[in-house]
Amino acid sequence: MKFDLPRGMRDIETDEYESISLIKNAFYESAKVFNFNIMEPSPLELLSTLESKSGPGIINEIYNFIDKGNRKVALRFDLTIGLTRFFVSRRDLKIPAKIASFGGVWRYDEPQSGRYRFFHQWDIEIYGPDSFESDTEIIEFTSVFLNKLGLDKIIIDINSRELLEEYIKNILSVLDENTLFEIFRAIDKVPKKGKIEVMEEYKEKIDNKILEKAMIFAGKKGSYDEMNRFIEPLNLKSWNNVKRVIQSLSNRNVNNIRINLGIVRGLDYYSGIVFEAIDNDNNFGSLVGGGRYNKLTETFGRKDIGATGAAGGVERIILAMKKYNIIKEKELNDLIFIAYNSPEMINIVERLASILRKENMCVDYDLLGRSFSKQIIDAGNKKSKNIIIFNLDEVKTNGKIILRNTTEKKEKKIPLSKNFDEILCELNKFEK
Repeated sequence: MKFDLPRGMRDIETDEYESISLIKNAFYESAKVFNFNIMEPSPLELLSTLESKSGPGIINEIYNFIDKGNRKVALRFDLTIGLTRFFVSRRDLKIPAKIASFGGVWRYDEPQSGRYRFFHQWDIEIYGPDSFESDTEIIEFTSVFLNKLGLDKIIIDINSRELLEEYIKNILSVLDENTLFEIFRAIDKVPKKGKIEVMEEYKEKIDNKILEKAMIFAGKKGSYDEMNRFIEPLNLKSWNNVKRVIQSLSNRNVNNIRINLGIVRGLDYYSGIVFEAIDNDNNFGSLVGGGRYNKLTETFGRKDIGATGAAGGVERIILAMKKYNIIKEKELNDLIFIAYNSPEMINIVERLASILRKENMCVDYDLLGRSFSKQIIDAGNKKSKNIIIFNLDEVKTNGKIILRNTTEKKEKKIPLSKNFDEILCELNKFEK
């Protein structure tokens, strides 16, 4: 019998797990600096909760089933909805509530290269009354966090759903809400499908000339000054909201900003400022997406409270870090490997390994009684920085062991003291 994984799933092996942990730790550090409270929402939700965010059609994109209590449930497909449900249920939380989370999510997408049905996200949310300062806090966090990871070439594209909506209503004279949202969805698809394919897809739903004009408007992007010269003559009041966000970001010294009128964030519940973090040098798609989504908190019964937030795909960020050689192939690590050439040495090897581990040092040694040469090969395969060698003749004749530093390619003989004081001293010198 062959034991395969379900389609779209994979085991997370050591190197990838370490990369995920690297991002997770950096995320937690950044969240602490910005005073976000960290939590993780339940991985299992009632299906009705998820449908409240994205409608009944979401059932085709998620893992859902009926549990033993005959309840319709589903695995979370993002962290935002669980955090929002949690916030709405906790009226004792002080406003603004700043919440951060990191965890795995499940989506029933078509598997592709590097894209699986289980992956990781980080997420930050601010719940409270409408505040441009909250929007810019989220954008600043995104910029600071990506810079912390070494991704300093990332551009953050900013737009306003209100601005695009005002243009479509006031300039293009489209007042029907359904048509408006169809235009949003069409514009959101352009980066992936291209203008021609999208025009063909929506030819029966939207007037061709209107959609083309909307696409021309949405195709504009550039610096704030460039876009200000384009927008000002149109007399769109929502542009003032973008101005306030740009000013606030300038105060915070966030400079990797571009205005991109094509950023709409396809989900209907976005209601204000939206943004995506883009890597122009690589075709990853967006690394981070977010914005204001007051309509979701309203759906959960809190019309008095808005929300703004952002989420990033961890595996996609890892891919970007590898492209920029930030995450490299595993180099020499802090592992200390103890090798010995006789079974008579095993008792002292075990004692030394235990003492070093209590000093919080990473230590390994052979557990299988293999030959000395195979132990040295194993130490090399594990990329050990330091190797401690117990040679039976050297220990019996001179009372010494050998400390080999593979980084500096040198070794020295050290007296084998009762408490291994000399070994600890020399290892600490190597660390410095």
